[in-house]
Amino acid sequence: MAATRRTADRAEQAPTDGTGRLLIGAVRHSAGRTAAAFGCSAGSAAVAIALPAVLGHTLDLLLDDAAGARRAVALCAILIVAEVVFDASEALLGGIITARTAAWLRRLGIDHVLSLAPHRAAERCTPGDLVTRLTGNVAEASTAPVTAANGVATLFVPLGGLIALALIDIRLFAVFLAGLPLLAWLLRAFVRDTSDSVTRYQRVQADIAGRLVEALGGARTIAAAGSSARELERILAPLPELGNQGRRMWHVYGRAMAGAGILVPLLTTAVLAVGGVRLTHGDLTVGELLAASRYAVLAAGLGAVVGQINALVRSRAAGRRTAELLAVPSMRSGTDPLPVDGPGRLELRGVTVVRDGTPVLRDVDLIVPGGTTTAVVGHSGAGKSTLAAVAGRLTDVDAGTVLLDGVPLARIAPERLRREVGYAFERPALFGDTIAGAIAFGPYACSPGEIEIAAEAAGADGFIRLLPKGYAAPLDTAPLSGGELQRLGLARAFAHAGRLLVLDDATSSLDSVTELRVGRALVRDVRAGTRLLIAHRASSAARADRVVWLEDGRVRALGTHEVLWEDPGYRAVFADPGEVPGAREDPGYRAAFADPDETADGSAAGAAPDSVGEAR
Repeated sequence: MAATRRTADRAEQAPTDGTGRLLIGAVRHSAGRTAAAFGCSAGSAAVAIALPAVLGHTLDLLLDDAAGARRAVALCAILIVAEVVFDASEALLGGIITARTAAWLRRLGIDHVLSLAPHRAAERCTPGDLVTRLTGNVAEASTAPVTAANGVATLFVPLGGLIALALIDIRLFAVFLAGLPLLAWLLRAFVRDTSDSVTRYQRVQADIAGRLVEALGGARTIAAAGSSARELERILAPLPELGNQGRRMWHVYGRAMAGAGILVPLLTTAVLAVGGVRLTHGDLTVGELLAASRYAVLAAGLGAVVGQINALVRSRAAGRRTAELLAVPSMRSGTDPLPVDGPGRLELRGVTVVRDGTPVLRDVDLIVPGGTTTAVVGHSGAGKSTLAAVAGRLTDVDAGTVLLDGVPLARIAPERLRREVGYAFERPALFGDTIAGAIAFGPYACSPGEIEIAAEAAGADGFIRLLPKGYAAPLDTAPLSGGELQRLGLARAFAHAGRLLVLDDATSSLDSVTELRVGRALVRDVRAGTRLLIAHRASSAARADRVVWLEDGRVRALGTHEVLWEDPGYRAVFADPGEVPGAREDPGYRAAFADPDETADGSAAGAAPDSVGEAR
């Protein structure tokens, strides 16, 4: 909950200079349709301004039984039909423009989020807040082009009514002009109060969404703890504030409309009273008085203006939240190629990474020779996963340089980098309609044969073939355990293995025998290249060519597992209670290095430390 508040506060403090540019960009995205919508709105406004004059003239002709009355009636009918057509066309175009703008804004937002380093998106928004910005806020912001077009046209009506009133009789214009300061005051108060309440309302909405997403992510824990009621109370805690801001918006709108409801009739009555006097003196005709009364109503059309302003304020407030997201700096990339058939040499030069003001990696210098396997070990919080993220540029460094085959990662074309650097994670997120699709998901398509080879190497082929449809089994309904999910993640990485493969604790859910088989298959069946393993097990570290021992964000030691094992501090890194001084003599430790394909008849299964090279 505290994290939700912190991210919301940071989002609040984000620069909002891009709001105007974003909304202008939205208008330009559908410029032709927006212009057409404006044309329809302007046409409707022109008809609304012309119609009172035509009606008044028609009334005078009918009262005088003059020639041309029929043509005047026909003209009234044509104007009424034209207004209906304009309004219908405006509504149709408005729906199309809003839908296209929402799609454009969502695509823009999602593309930008995916271009960010994962930690940057997390620092700016919680998942729930992010979903709110890309759904509800985008939906409101997408109405901005139509609202702006209609709003400008809506202003034509009161201005046209005011001018027409002056042309009919200057005294009527003067009477109406006396009430304009009150109208201006009502509009100013409405815009100020509405903008603030809408912003607060949207912020509380995002807070509730963030709490809900957090709860859904931990649904099993909540159920197991029997704390559903407390969690529901926590999620809905901001609801009173949401209700307060919602009521406040309606109160502001209600006050504006109530003020308009009093002021507009008063102004209209005043115009009619003066017009009636002018009629009795013969200075106005009946038709002109009718037209003047209608123009007074149009000139005082605060309701339509307030409605457009209200919609525009909501669109701008929602657009501000979208612009805040787009203002988060994305990772910039170059266009440099990688050397053809490079060995996958990874080099970190003075790399420092800072999170929330605290260094996670501190001035790390490291070379991972091409074609070798390097394990990274350390206590929780030592910076292992950050080092893994830095190695393939899932995050940028705050200082220093990371190079792959001599080329800085920041200068490599993104599509080339993703083809050459593969990842497997502890908790893989799988995408695709089928099991085969989940394995094939990556920077390029894989053939069915490549998918099966990768699955076999990851130890996944066996359980996949037991599924009712095998590799064609739907991913969303396949009954997969944590270990099976992890093996599918490994298979996906193996299928797209490039010159560098990073396994971020990607075998933590596998038993020792399966892990060893996967390790052997990684050497035999997966494209040769450099391997960087984030390891928590001594057995994983033992199979690497060398080990990087991280401590407090620094490289404490670098060497082979056997050499480092002599250090009690290194042995204390491993969480397995068997990994303590004297564990090398323990049969359980030795069994971790045994070849499961050999029969347990003595030396082959028990000579683990001396057969590390063979296991590798």
